[in-house]
Amino acid sequence: MLLDFVQLFYLKIVLNCRIEIQKMEYQLKTEKSNMTTITEFVLTGFSDIPNSQWILFGIFLVIYLTILMCNSIIIVITSIDPVLQTPMYFFLNNFSFLEICYVTVTLPRMLMDLLTQKGNISLVACATQMYFILTLGSSECLLLTVMAYDRYVAICKPLHYPVVMNNTVCVQLVIASWVSVVPGGIGQTCQIFSLPYCGSNTINHFFCDVPPVLQLACGDTFLNEIAVQLAVVVFIMVPSLLIIVSYGKIIANILKISSASGRAKAFSTCSSHLIVVVLFYGTAIITYLEPKANQSEGTGKVISLFYTIFIPTLNPIIYTLRNKDIMMALRKLISKLLR
Repeated sequence: MLLDFVQLFYLKIVLNCRIEIQKMEYQLKTEKSNMTTITEFVLTGFSDIPNSQWILFGIFLVIYLTILMCNSIIIVITSIDPVLQTPMYFFLNNFSFLEICYVTVTLPRMLMDLLTQKGNISLVACATQMYFILTLGSSECLLLTVMAYDRYVAICKPLHYPVVMNNTVCVQLVIASWVSVVPGGIGQTCQIFSLPYCGSNTINHFFCDVPPVLQLACGDTFLNEIAVQLAVVVFIMVPSLLIIVSYGKIIANILKISSASGRAKAFSTCSSHLIVVVLFYGTAIITYLEPKANQSEGTGKVISLFYTIFIPTLNPIIYTLRNKDIMMALRKLISKLLR
């Protein structure tokens, strides 16, 4: 009787163990299946306001066309007008082209999602979009720094300006701004998309930005967040400090100018660039320097709208309306076209 009881007890333990093992195997298979079945993400965009989809489509379409038109005009007039064949306008020409590329990475995709009301995006397309956002955004940071250095040399060392900022140096600085960011963009993108994504595939954003994508990773993202912080230091914090130092010396030299008209002219050549720097760097620092845990999805989406869409819309307006040389060149171009 006792032996039968022991045997039954032993069989019960064995059965329970087998059941638990089967449960664990099933759980592991399910998790593995979830990790491998995510072949695409879904961008929610502005689906939380469904009744305004067509209004938003119209607004963003007008914004995109405005960005293309205004920056294209700047590229044309800085390329053909002899008065604007200077390093400052050479950098502005490249900056305008960079802005066109930058907004084209996000806006056409967002317009398509608003039109179809579907936000499905493959992993490859999402990774590609993130890579271009990171590289073009970093290039913009470096190019803004180069433009600040150009203004520093022009105002603080005017006699050496033609030698220091010659054509070869200008071309090299622009190429460095475009090329030096490529390894970092590839490394960041590969690192982020090597993480396991085994939960939700819904990205509460209108493009594949780093913070909302990292929120979906089910693995440990500590190293990825450290890598993002390092990238922010290299491509945002260091350039911004260089710009602050440059403008500190510029302002000190401007204040030494005796005539009020001379000071006003010197300030006018820097004010447009300074406004763009404050707007772009301010929003970029808030987006990428804030830890993932503290990142509010709604706030992050609004800030991203500013530095990816609204600020690129303001940039050509700031540079044209506050620049007499560009306005004169634009009037010449319009008068030639109307003849």
